[in-house]
Amino acid sequence: MEEYLNQLNESQREAVTFCEGASLVVAGAGSGKTRVLTYKIAWLLQQGLPPQSILALTFTNKAAREMKERIAAITGEQVARRLWMGTFHSIFSRILRYEAEHIGYPSNFTIYDSADSKSLLKAIIKEMQLDDKVYRPGMIQSRISNAKNSLITWKAYEQSKELVESDMKAKIPLLREIYKRYQSRCLQAGAMDFDDLLLQTNILFRDHPAVLEKYRNYFQYVLVDEYQDTNFAQHLIVQRLCEQHGRICVVGDDAQSIYSFRGANIDNILQFKNLYPGCRIFKLERNYRSTRNIVNAANSLIDKNKEQIPKTVYSENEEGDKVGVIASYSDYEEGYAVASKIGEMRGGGHDYDYSDFAILYRTNAQSRILEEALRKRGIPYKIYGGLSFYQRKEIKDVISYFRLIINLHDEEAFKRVINYPARGIGDTTLGKLIAAASLHSVSLWTVLQAPLEYAVAINSGTAGKLKLFRELIEDFIEQNRKLSAEEIAAYVIKQSGIIGLLLQDRSVEGMSKQENVQELLKGVAEFCEIKREEGLEQVTLADFLAEVALLTDQDNDKEEQANKVTMMTVHAAKGLEFKNVFVVGLEEDLFPSQLSKDSQRAIEEERRLFYVAITRAERNCILTYAKSRFRNGQSTMCSPSRFLKDIDGKFLDMPSGSADSVDSFASMREKYQKRPAFDSPFRQPRPVEETYTSPVAQAVQRQSARLTKIDTSATNTPQAPSVDLSGLTVGARVRHERFGEGEVRAIEGSGGNAKATVEFTHFGQKQLLLKFAKLTVL
Repeated sequence: MEEYLNQLNESQREAVTFCEGASLVVAGAGSGKTRVLTYKIAWLLQQGLPPQSILALTFTNKAAREMKERIAAITGEQVARRLWMGTFHSIFSRILRYEAEHIGYPSNFTIYDSADSKSLLKAIIKEMQLDDKVYRPGMIQSRISNAKNSLITWKAYEQSKELVESDMKAKIPLLREIYKRYQSRCLQAGAMDFDDLLLQTNILFRDHPAVLEKYRNYFQYVLVDEYQDTNFAQHLIVQRLCEQHGRICVVGDDAQSIYSFRGANIDNILQFKNLYPGCRIFKLERNYRSTRNIVNAANSLIDKNKEQIPKTVYSENEEGDKVGVIASYSDYEEGYAVASKIGEMRGGGHDYDYSDFAILYRTNAQSRILEEALRKRGIPYKIYGGLSFYQRKEIKDVISYFRLIINLHDEEAFKRVINYPARGIGDTTLGKLIAAASLHSVSLWTVLQAPLEYAVAINSGTAGKLKLFRELIEDFIEQNRKLSAEEIAAYVIKQSGIIGLLLQDRSVEGMSKQENVQELLKGVAEFCEIKREEGLEQVTLADFLAEVALLTDQDNDKEEQANKVTMMTVHAAKGLEFKNVFVVGLEEDLFPSQLSKDSQRAIEEERRLFYVAITRAERNCILTYAKSRFRNGQSTMCSPSRFLKDIDGKFLDMPSGSADSVDSFASMREKYQKRPAFDSPFRQPRPVEETYTSPVAQAVQRQSARLTKIDTSATNTPQAPSVDLSGLTVGARVRHERFGEGEVRAIEGSGGNAKATVEFTHFGQKQLLLKFAKLTVL
């Protein structure tokens, strides 16, 4: 064993060999946390502790499996197998199976996953004849889950005046009855959901002291990984097991507590020492992962948080490059700047593979432009822990409407949208339509036009619903003849009822779906404006769908490549590391999130999230922000994130020029009015004071007018602003609102047909129709 201890630094060795009482191991990023946990368990075994008396709790099966494998390599497989090591849920389900009779469950109880739970809630809501648009199963599931993780049973819930009043205000007064029925049905079915595994273990230990005493004596030493991520229910179980003997070691980093939206409570680790008198605190402060500049930049950032355990993380690695900062004129240019930088770094004499790069973002909606930029440069990538933008359900649903408008005989699109949003056309009716179409060798749309002629057995009510759906699609087809692509996209999303459905869901998942659909609208608008600048004045929905088909067609990529750039949210990146990391979208109201701005505690969690992002990098960390971004249906001037100013400037490589500094740009934002609004169906239109109206805004203004009264004489051709060529000469430096800065290489034509060829920094050479390409001469 001594040879393994020699592999540890002094702080790690002290944390491993201290076993006399409670200990808190504060493990900074990249400090060898897993090694300390592994060796501590091996050390306990060497001291004579039986393996079955050691309880080690983790948050992922992967972490438990890796630790077990490492311990087995030291102590042997037979010993490692007898450890009580696993996730909270797996360990507690094991205990509950042994003790199920005490709480009225069978020992062979079923565990419902999220889909099972939601399915049961849907059935209960239907049985109670409640409107599932008000009592949305996903939202109900989330509220019941939060209650259970706060150890609130259905009885406590219905007796809580505060919770009942909250439900009344939310216009879901019967939630307590749903909760009651749900728990009754679970018990009747001999089933627990994932939250029950925590709730019922707490009830078991609370109501049966003899059982609690048995496990207190059984587990002579308890270890908990990632303690900063524990919720109230997990924390209380651990406390009950250890409050008498005090033989507990928790490992975590308060600076990486980023899951409050899942119920994690940072106070569990901050207040740990107060629960166990004589608790020893060990700080693992040496970072083995990152360069000194990256570690020092991260330290200067997290120092701004007030709620934290003081520590000084350091690195003895090479100094490395400073943390780079890239300022882009728009979010569109930002995506291409990142792709360009990856290409540059791979070709710059470094032996980097694509897999050595990661792009981290705050929200999933940001991935669309990045995906496009990487594809255009031929850079392979993978979305980690999520779907490619155009593969997300809400996006595929909207795209299916677009496909059906262009091709009425698209069967897959038809099946996807006929009952989305729900319009009372169920699987049985759809099955009858499919059977009739197959029998007569015609399309589903053909059957829909005359269901009785094709002997579809439906009642008058169903026939009426099918008629309404047909008329809706026919209306979309009619409007598509008059509207441009971005106009019909907004029209479809509004008139189909998709907006109403999405706006009802205020959960984190629901908000993410709204952002994604808004991002799709933005993508259509950008596509149209680019095509007009290139000379295609009449841009149709079919043009956009052709582009999307190319973006999503991965049939030629059948062989999975490991060598790909990784893209993911910062939350998903926790625990991972990469040689080179890009953190994008560092702007106010995006990172930190707009939802956090009114709470100091929430801002501190956002800062911890940024800290996690920076500390994923081994050699290079590059931060990017855009000076303008399409958000909430509107293109606005953006301020760089306050977090950039939190980092000591001596560790940053800021963009050159005073106009790009964080401080000067904050005042620059106040100077500019918001740019023209995209008439997103997700917000109420409001007047915008602006002298220049972009082609996108012009198109949207026409569409907005047509929503109330369609002008049948209108065409798709936008009215272009007059072209002022003064100051625009070959060699002039210009700025474009998406492509950023560039140099004019050629000018040809005159009047409305005038074109300029511009060499842009990140986009290369583009020929733009000047009446649509609003260029600013620098």
